[in-house]
Amino acid sequence: MARDLRSFRYMTFDVVGTLIDFEGGLVASLRAIGDRAGRAVDGEEALSLYRKARYTPDADRFPDDLVRVYGAIAPALGLPEGREHGEALRQGVRGWAAFPDSAEALARLARRYRLVAMTNAQRWAFEGFAETLGQPFHAAFTVDDTGVEKPDPAFFERVFAFVEGEGHSRDDILHVAQSQYHDIGVSRQLGLTNCWIERRHDREGYGGTIEPGAFTRPDYHFTSMAALADAAEA
Repeated sequence: MARDLRSFRYMTFDVVGTLIDFEGGLVASLRAIGDRAGRAVDGEEALSLYRKARYTPDADRFPDDLVRVYGAIAPALGLPEGREHGEALRQGVRGWAAFPDSAEALARLARRYRLVAMTNAQRWAFEGFAETLGQPFHAAFTVDDTGVEKPDPAFFERVFAFVEGEGHSRDDILHVAQSQYHDIGVSRQLGLTNCWIERRHDREGYGGTIEPGAFTRPDYHFTSMAALADAAEA
């Protein structure tokens, strides 16, 4: 059985896809470009193309890499080519919305836990996300801070060192995320208790996120952040 939620001191969070509506923001930005060009964009097709283009050896850090990704996927989507459109996609990240339940749930959880952000996004983008979420974080680690992206264990080790510096350990952490590939699998391997927020529970497939080699059954499983906050207060 999973541990009592009250036993944790920290909750660490994936941000893009768990708290910020990454798929909705990406598709909306691509559709805005398509509307101006008179071209309709199928959301699931766009996410599939994004996934294939994003995870390549020549990938840059996110969201700067959206400029390159746009150039790779625009022809297949029938969208206009040109670096200016990729730049518009990158800049549009600043306007990506949080899931409707994210900010309120984080505010509730912050009353009991120290909240730590762990994001593969660059610091400039995370600062906008944190503002959108109501600045709930005790600490934050971005790809600029760690030099690596999840699921690299080195990202998690940086967070463990921070927690140990505050006199605690990984046993005091509940790791919360939507990505099986980036978070749930590796957190299990590193001995963390984890919580899967299944944002795509009403859709098939993995959308814009790479499919894991194997599914990891989480310690906790919710389809929303609101449900996690409710459980923590129960």
